[in-house]
Amino acid sequence: MGTLRPSGDREETFAAEALPLFRALYATARRLTGNVQDAEDLVQETYLRGFRAFDRFEPGTNLRAWLYSILHNARTDALRKRRPMRIVDEPVEDGPAQAPEQHQLGAELDLEKALARVPEVFREALILRDIEELSYEEIARALDIPIGTVMSRLYRGRAVLRQALQEPTV
Repeated sequence: MGTLRPSGDREETFAAEALPLFRALYATARRLTGNVQDAEDLVQETYLRGFRAFDRFEPGTNLRAWLYSILHNARTDALRKRRPMRIVDEPVEDGPAQAPEQHQLGAELDLEKALARVPEVFREALILRDIEELSYEEIARALDIPIGTVMSRLYRGRAVLRQALQEPTV
C-alpha cells in the first residue's frame, strides 16, 4: 500500500504526475472508442478514478501503466453497460503542430481505418505496445492478463492489421 499523503499534497502530486500523461491517454482512448466524445468521457472517468484511488498508488511504481489499467477497466465497464460507441472517421487531434504532408495524412488515415478493423481485444494490446510503447509486463498488468496472452494478442492483432492494410480501401 502507498503511503498516506495530506489532502493538499495528494492533489498537487496527482496533478504534477498524472496530468502530463493526458495526451497519451486521450490518444489511446480515441483509438479505442473511435470518436472524440467517448474518448473524452473515458479519459475523464480514468482521471476521476485515478484521483479517488491515488492514496493507494504505490509511489515509485509506474504511474503510466497504472493509469492505463484504470483506462482499460473504465472502458470495459462502459462496454458492459452496452453503451453504444459511435465510430466516426475523424483524425486524431493529438498530432504534430504543423500539417503533415498529404501522403503522410493518407497513410495515417489508412492505418487508423485498418486499426479500427482489428478486434478490440487485439487492438488494445497493439495500441499499448506499438503506439504507447508499454512493455509486455506493463501491458499484462494494465489488462490483468498473463504475459503469454499479451504476446498472443499482439501476434494475432498484428496479423489482422497486416491483412487490413493489404486490402484495398473503398
